[in-house]
Amino acid sequence: MTIQSASSSIITSPYFGWTYDVFLSFRGEDTRQRFTDHLYAALNRKGIFVFRDDNELKRGKFIRPELFKAIEESRFSIIIFSKNYAYSTWCLDELVKIVEDQHTSNQQMVFPIFYGVEPTVIRKQIGDFQEAFIEHENAFRDDIERVQKWRNALKEE
Repeated sequence: MTIQSASSSIITSPYFGWTYDVFLSFRGEDTRQRFTDHLYAALNRKGIFVFRDDNELKRGKFIRPELFKAIEESRFSIIIFSKNYAYSTWCLDELVKIVEDQHTSNQQMVFPIFYGVEPTVIRKQIGDFQEAFIEHENAFRDDIERVQKWRNALKEE
């Protein structure tokens, strides 16, 4: 299997018709230049076909349909939770999609990685995660259902 970056053309993985073996969800400014780059390279060296969005995402915009499609077409998702993960609406939208797909497809597996943040902080949404949600509730007063989906998804992981 040839390994290519997310911006390259898509090759179908031989495993059960999945397009990607792994979808990486991460907060770029927290982990891209450190942990995520190393994880991505290590997976590629092992012949694991990984989708990683390398584009800088504009704050407050909706997630691109290509990302949702990549999530749907990935056998596994690795979510790298970091201190500022909850500040990113893009990360939270990805997380909701990953959790929804996990519920509707018994084949997709999700592996959380906790990078400099305790799982309890995420589930209970305290500390930095609490502060992020205070900002989201103010910014999304007209779409509080979206914020609640983010909260629920974090409680599951």
